[in-house]
Amino acid sequence: MGECITTGGAAGGVSSGYTVSNDQRKNFMKPFKIILAFCLASQALAETPSLGAPEWQVEGLRTPESVLVWQSPEGKQLLVSEIEGDSTAADGQGGIALLSTEGDIKDQNFIRGLNAPKGMAVVGSTLYVADITELVAIDLAARKRIASYPVEGAVFLNDVAADAEGTVYVSDTRTGRVHVLVDGVISTFLSGVPNANGLLVEGDSLVIAAGDTLYRFHDGELEVIAKGFAEKADGVEPLAEGGYLVSCWAGLVYRVDGAGALTLLRDSREPQVNTADIGYDPATNRLYIPTFLSNGVQAYRL
Repeated sequence: MGECITTGGAAGGVSSGYTVSNDQRKNFMKPFKIILAFCLASQALAETPSLGAPEWQVEGLRTPESVLVWQSPEGKQLLVSEIEGDSTAADGQGGIALLSTEGDIKDQNFIRGLNAPKGMAVVGSTLYVADITELVAIDLAARKRIASYPVEGAVFLNDVAADAEGTVYVSDTRTGRVHVLVDGVISTFLSGVPNANGLLVEGDSLVIAAGDTLYRFHDGELEVIAKGFAEKADGVEPLAEGGYLVSCWAGLVYRVDGAGALTLLRDSREPQVNTADIGYDPATNRLYIPTFLSNGVQAYRL
């Protein structure tokens, strides 16, 4: 038990009510007073959306939810998760499409037989996919499922991230939890993070996009990196020059700088073109956006 106050993160934010896997509850004070409100307001969306026109776009996909830049034996390619149906239905209709980095659909049926696949991460030659209530492991060379890890109490597993040692994390947006797979055993890593979605491993820290906030979990403490997204955050990617790209499913993409300031790069809410779990290649500075209900992927050079 006990209380821990965090003032880390450039935004100086504080989060409350989360628990870690050793069942030690960490409650944070909430000094959201006038000065904090002023600071958040000063993180202003200083620019109008500036992504411009896409370098390319491809249509004809089946509810694409996530794009992952994959360094395959043949070179960089894109893995795109396709829900193809209800995002909570265990219907066996989902899969993973394979695209070139220039937008050619190389194999739309690269992996089939999933339910409603969402976020992905690759460890060696194994692809890990969030699929409603289980984390699925797929041998990329054989293109076959090799393991499934049901998550007790899971409702809506959403994003996946992995560290250099092969530890795999998966978020559950509906329960506000992050689970972890270590040596074939899955357990709850962190709870009490409402709308936990996008995940990113940075060294020994875990970055979490959740609701209107971007968090960093490090040394048992949950810090606010940035706050103020106009819609619920979805994907998060690290920028080559530092900072982050954050997408909101409803149709927003932000740049978050090292000071936690937000710059709106895209607003496609009207007419709605979704911006789901984005992919990013720092070597080419190219952003890949799955458009979900518009059934496409778009590429932008930043």
